[in-house]
Amino acid sequence: MKSLRFAMAISLVGAGIFMALGQTGANAQDTDVQSLRDRAALDEAGPVPELRKQSVDKKFSRAYRQQPPLIPHRIEKYQINLKVNQCLRCHDWPYSNEEGATKVSETHYFNRNGVALDRVSPTRWFCTQCHVPQAQARALVRNKFKSAVDAD
Repeated sequence: MKSLRFAMAISLVGAGIFMALGQTGANAQDTDVQSLRDRAALDEAGPVPELRKQSVDKKFSRAYRQQPPLIPHRIEKYQINLKVNQCLRCHDWPYSNEEGATKVSETHYFNRNGVALDRVSPTRWFCTQCHVPQAQARALVRNKFKSAVDAD
């Protein structure tokens, strides 16, 4: 009997917490919070972001030592999926010299166990996971980031 009363008490407390959280969630939509999605609900499409002009006339410098290089050319129509990676058509080691493109880093030819491979490692296959096209764009959120070069 004691355990039944204890279970009921826990259930009532849990229901109260659940109702309180539900109430908070409903009121959260009415507040004046703004996100990067603007005011679009999660189940609807957000506003189309403003397109920025890509800077391709000069390469941007890196802001810190381990920063992946930015892509200094357009890639909108490049196909990268499980079977095809169009970046490697110019940047893989057999083609980089003849294409005049930067060769993929040697680190991309090692698997997660440190074993050297003849092809780019599957863990490094999706280039745009780390590398992004360079663009002159303002920061999405205010920050006080300083480049490692400028941080003296």
